[in-house]
Amino acid sequence: MDSFHYIIIVVLLCFLFLMLQRQKLAVVKNRIKHKKGKERLEMLELAKRFIGKECVISSFDGNHNFDGIIKEVSNGAVLIEKDGKLEAINLDYVIRIREYPLNKKGKKRAIV
Repeated sequence: MDSFHYIIIVVLLCFLFLMLQRQKLAVVKNRIKHKKGKERLEMLELAKRFIGKECVISSFDGNHNFDGIIKEVSNGAVLIEKDGKLEAINLDYVIRIREYPLNKKGKKRAIV
């Protein structure tokens, strides 16, 4: 009987976790849908300031950080080069762009 109770608890916790993930995704979709044209243009103009610099880009959900040299900024995307490979990131999901942090000696610091 004890194993049955553990199985039920695990199933309930999994169900709760999936509900929270679905709610988080709904918030992101709602935020993107209601983003106005002015906000999009502001992020576009700010991203253009970082062209040619090594940057860290944080996404809306907080689970993803992208780092590399920003090569190009177009209407809705940022093109990043890292280790000779290109990657495109949708600007609708970007909440933060910053230059790669350096220590006193000019070397890269770890990102926390």
